[in-house]
Amino acid sequence: MILQQVVGFLLVAICWGSTNPFIKKGSEGLEAVSQRYPQGGIKRWTAELKYLLTRWQYVVPLTLNLSGSVVYYYTLGKSEMSLAVPITNSLTFVFSLLTGLMLGEKLHGKGMGLILAGILICVSSKA
Repeated sequence: MILQQVVGFLLVAICWGSTNPFIKKGSEGLEAVSQRYPQGGIKRWTAELKYLLTRWQYVVPLTLNLSGSVVYYYTLGKSEMSLAVPITNSLTFVFSLLTGLMLGEKLHGKGMGLILAGILICVSSKA
């Protein structure tokens, strides 16, 4: 049972974290669409939505990200919230950072060690 929870936490963190940089990359060019409608409103919103939903570079990672949410709610129902939430959210940052580095993004967060230490403290306090 515990192994299933850990696998669920990792799967969710991978789905959420590894897709965030791809979603960011897939939404490149949205600013140009937004600038065509400086007043905002429904026309701007519709143009932005159409732009995003017609780009597979955005839709595919978003779908994987949302599937991680399904796994999250399933796993959350079978585990302690005091462990599930911090572990999953912390590992999401780690996987976002690692995926971003693989895509050539510059390193912005130097606190990965602190995140991992926090996860260990949470887990050890429950053991």
